[in-house]
Amino acid sequence: MATDYNVIGERIKKARKAKNMTQEKLAEKLDVSIAFLSRIERGSSQINLKRLGQICEILDITEGEILNGSTNKSARYLEADFSQLLKTCSPEKQKLIYDVAKVISKS
Repeated sequence: MATDYNVIGERIKKARKAKNMTQEKLAEKLDVSIAFLSRIERGSSQINLKRLGQICEILDITEGEILNGSTNKSARYLEADFSQLLKTCSPEKQKLIYDVAKVISKS
């Protein structure tokens, strides 16, 4: 499974904004350029685990929240991501996903 740096960047940006923090302030705390942080948030630059850990510590979130949307704060942590994913799929793909989910949920 490939890493989707666009999604990771969007989650970082969302977490930063939830803390009312500017790119400038986060970049300063990370000791990186604003341009580099902007590229991370846009998904055009890859982020290593060390840097991800620093970002998570500063923003007071877990790596799981950034990497896969999971949070201990909500049992329904995938609902928004899953809903967004379904919106981008054709009706045929939505039906296939539904059928697979139905089979899995019966297990």
